[in-house]
Amino acid sequence: MMDQRQWNEFATRYAAAWSSQDPDLLASFYAEDGKLTVNAGEPSVGKKAIAAKARDFMTAFPDMLVRLDWIECSGTHAVFHWIWTGTNSGPGGTGRSVDMKGYEEWSLDREGLIAASSGHYDASEFARQIAGDG
Repeated sequence: MMDQRQWNEFATRYAAAWSSQDPDLLASFYAEDGKLTVNAGEPSVGKKAIAAKARDFMTAFPDMLVRLDWIECSGTHAVFHWIWTGTNSGPGGTGRSVDMKGYEEWSLDREGLIAASSGHYDASEFARQIAGDG
């Protein structure tokens, strides 16, 4: 089990991996059979699928920056609250910027890797920002 300092360090490195434009680096935080689910969508299972999901976001937002906002932790479970900014300037992008807050609920395995992550953000707000409405 990690203490608060270790959780903060893990979450900071994880956020940096999302910001790195290296989907394999992001996938390295997950167990071999780890699972990443975004907004109750179809889960990405395994490092290859997780890297592909990360690549989709990284391609669409080449300047994507994810930062740790705060983290709640208890044993092998945590809720990672993040701030995501970036411009949808990838292929077919709108050129619009996003500034979103969201969170991921994590369960870690015995090796300290993410066994399951359930990510959440306001999809309606995301769509509004991408469209440039308001």
